[in-house]
Amino acid sequence: MSAPAPSPLAIVDAEPLPRQEEVLTDAALAFVAELHRRFTPRRDELLARRAERRAEIARTSTLDFLADTAAVRADDSWKVAPAPAALNDRRVEITGPTDRKMTINALNSGAKVWLADFEDASAPTWENVVLGQINLVDAYTRSIDFTDPNSGKSYALRPDEELATVVMRPRGWHLNERHLVDADGKAVPGAFVDFGLYFFHNARRLLDLGKGPYFYLPKTESHLEARLWNDVFVFAQDYVGVPQGTVRATVLIETITAAYEMEEILYELRDHASGLNAGRWDYLFSIVKNFRDGGPRFVLPDRNAVTMTAPFMRAYTELLVRTCHKRGAHAIGGMAAFIPSRKDAEVNKVAFEKVRADKDREANDGFDGSWVAHPDLVPIAMESFDRVLGDRPNQKDRLREDVHVEAADLIAVDSLAAKPTYNGLVNAVQVGIRYIEAWLRGLGAVAIFNLMEDAATAEISRSQIWQWINAGVEFENGDKATPELARKVAAEELDAIRKEIGEEAFTAGHWQQAHDLLLQVSLDENYADFLTLPAYEQLKG
Repeated sequence: MSAPAPSPLAIVDAEPLPRQEEVLTDAALAFVAELHRRFTPRRDELLARRAERRAEIARTSTLDFLADTAAVRADDSWKVAPAPAALNDRRVEITGPTDRKMTINALNSGAKVWLADFEDASAPTWENVVLGQINLVDAYTRSIDFTDPNSGKSYALRPDEELATVVMRPRGWHLNERHLVDADGKAVPGAFVDFGLYFFHNARRLLDLGKGPYFYLPKTESHLEARLWNDVFVFAQDYVGVPQGTVRATVLIETITAAYEMEEILYELRDHASGLNAGRWDYLFSIVKNFRDGGPRFVLPDRNAVTMTAPFMRAYTELLVRTCHKRGAHAIGGMAAFIPSRKDAEVNKVAFEKVRADKDREANDGFDGSWVAHPDLVPIAMESFDRVLGDRPNQKDRLREDVHVEAADLIAVDSLAAKPTYNGLVNAVQVGIRYIEAWLRGLGAVAIFNLMEDAATAEISRSQIWQWINAGVEFENGDKATPELARKVAAEELDAIRKEIGEEAFTAGHWQQAHDLLLQVSLDENYADFLTLPAYEQLKG
């Protein structure tokens, strides 16, 4: 018996966009509809499983490696598929949203890879979702250019051999696309919209260019979620008629539960796996979210005090390198988020040295590459990895068999001596309000205090406010973390922003709305799983 015809998808509550018909074709939407029909029920089951696992962590305040997958970890015979040539050297990767200017600049940046982001660095307005797809098609057909309306500066692509390889990141499993619904009015998961449109339009084109459809998979919490992605890839490749194994996926290990299932995640995706990435801010956010009622030993200090040299973070990154290299996968390091100042050379000098030290550490630890947020950081990171790799494309032969990580090491948050500070609370409020305001204007990647912030940094900011209040933290100045103190700091920040940018700009923005939303997700007794869920309800467009 043949499968039923896919339910037609309807575009709802969305203004028509220029050139949308080029990506929202009947054939492409039929493919997305079939992904939705086949796989959304499993997606829904996995989201329910997340809630069950979180309840178990609340009961036990611990995590361990899985007993029922011990055989997968013990079997030394399996490896992931060999890396395609276009993904064999990943020593520097640049991240950013898919607006037209960023698309050109990222491809031209000198990085080996561009993470083209439909997730944390992109606010999911319909315009960003659709035009981002158009920009990528235009890049592959070399029909993209951009002239800055303010400066008049023009941007165009360099020759093909100088361009970064694109690894596209769709939205996480938890986010729906409200503008695309099935016949029953149910929204299609954003992951299927982003993946489906991109894969349908570009899989064959990328093969013709000597590359392929490569993906970063965000917010994964278990190997069962990786299995779902693998099944999506198998179906998608058959559907459009490209060889199995054409897809390559790099999974972000940015949740604490996934850190206990790294090998299993690679195993599930082994025919399509390319590597794992250490995503710092979401990882810390996940620790707070999962262990938020675990008592004082799980209270994190200020986010900037949690460096990658903290014992529990070092356990996480070293286990990631060992796991990847054992299985023939790339280990990709974390983000250098500094945004160079055009005005303050001394700020740049200090920050560049920190970036260099961070990238030196990653290269020396065995990572095969790392992330930066700005083109000016590409040469610094490149130098760190060039020094270790030389002419080799990676160091996957460095097995790190010296690394031994116990289950308890990954959650030894209390191994840090640092404590939360009042200034840390102020910074969390400042970053939270400023980021959410930009997000509500449709901007997902925002420079705040010389750092590139995205949704992950907003998540850790609001999570720390929530955690410190609920843990009754007392700061070094004698103030206690309370809802009243958070409201006071937020009111002071709102007033400071008004003075900083002027009444006209303040009124034109979403500042009060951002202030209110930050306090909502920071102070509510029921912790929201993701800030972007209530924020999406307020996002226009």
